[in-house]
Amino acid sequence: MSDQGNIEEEIQPLLTFPCDFPFKVMGMNTAAFENDFIVMLRKHVPDLGDVVLDKRPSRNGTYVALNITFTATSQEQLDNLYREVTAHPETRMVL
Repeated sequence: MSDQGNIEEEIQPLLTFPCDFPFKVMGMNTAAFENDFIVMLRKHVPDLGDVVLDKRPSRNGTYVALNITFTATSQEQLDNLYREVTAHPETRMVL
């Protein structure tokens, strides 16, 4: 088997869409940040429905981790959401 054949076999998508995708963002513990995150989610995941976030504040309450699992439809959708959330001034980390 040629090296080219091995490379093509190794390059496979990590996700098969649609799929359930867990998204976690950490940012400032403010109502505005949570609201903005929900607005960004709805923009990129229009069929989101009712939003139920798992919220975990930091020990001192300065930061909050927001977790949600939604049905992702494409890598482009995930990339666009990631770019917008990371650009938010109150975002500290996205996983």
